[in-house]
Amino acid sequence: MKQFPDSPHAPAETRSWPPISVIMPVLNEERHLREAVDQVLAQSYPGEIEVVLAVGPSHDRTQEVADAIAAADRRVTVVANPTGRTPNALNAAIAASRNGIVARVDGHAMLPADYLRVAVETLEETGADNVGGVMAAEGVSVFERAVACAMTSKIGVGAAAFHVGGTAGPADTVYLGVFRRSALDRVGGYDEHFQRAQDWEMNHRIRRTGGLVWFQPRMRVSYRPRPNVKALAKQYFHYGRWRRVVSRTHEGTINLRYLAPPAAVLAMALGLLVSPFFPLGLVIPGGYALAIVGGSVLTGSGQPVAVKIRLPLVYATMHLSWGWGFLTSPRGLARPPRP
Repeated sequence: MKQFPDSPHAPAETRSWPPISVIMPVLNEERHLREAVDQVLAQSYPGEIEVVLAVGPSHDRTQEVADAIAAADRRVTVVANPTGRTPNALNAAIAASRNGIVARVDGHAMLPADYLRVAVETLEETGADNVGGVMAAEGVSVFERAVACAMTSKIGVGAAAFHVGGTAGPADTVYLGVFRRSALDRVGGYDEHFQRAQDWEMNHRIRRTGGLVWFQPRMRVSYRPRPNVKALAKQYFHYGRWRRVVSRTHEGTINLRYLAPPAAVLAMALGLLVSPFFPLGLVIPGGYALAIVGGSVLTGSGQPVAVKIRLPLVYATMHLSWGWGFLTSPRGLARPPRP
């Protein structure tokens, strides 16, 4: 087991806690950035914390806010991410950081106060290379609350523990992640080819090279869902598109859960296509519609009526956008062979 110098079970005042580098890819985060950084720096973690902000070319005052935060606190460093892309930002921040533990945090993430402490304790107890927890979707508007409900149900996103919760244990991937730098060095960091799904892809390489990825439900991070149908559809379309790229890059990484949305899209399209000549073809899209209405009744229990009536639309948007993105993912997005 990979261990730190002292047991995590020793009293905080008698053990040394490893310093942590928190890396944050930042783009158009003027509204949330200061609060997100404040929550990192206010962690109930006894060890040293540094924050590296990798700032992309934003359309708001994100750069000014980031520079002001760094000027006011020597623990914060700002580096440039000219591409604006997430994996490039993460690699730039990793390169500028200096500690043996690296925690990825988004510019709008709201961490519980003990997040980093629990992460370090879990790394020590499990010997894992990466630990992470729950992507706790929490909406404010009625539509966001409907999306949050769908994103925390198996009907909406399958059985992935970082969405729906579960018991601590090994996982394919986790939300965000707190890593040993040695693991990041071993796999060469994030693959900058992957505009989306870069977390899943890198965790796959960590596991393939003998590392352990560990889900810790106590690491629960608030996540704000997309605010409207258009934004939700775009998000899930790109999730599906880039998950197909991952499956082409790493053979054997697709299972029935990932194939369900594209299969549903194909089946419903076929049913609608043949329905003018074979009316029973409507059974397929009709059956799907009934299924998501029934699923909405079950998963919307306890929600306000306004949320419940939006759930079928939210489920359909997530399923069909992901499936269509997967089906139409161009082969030109395939990752070039590594040198």
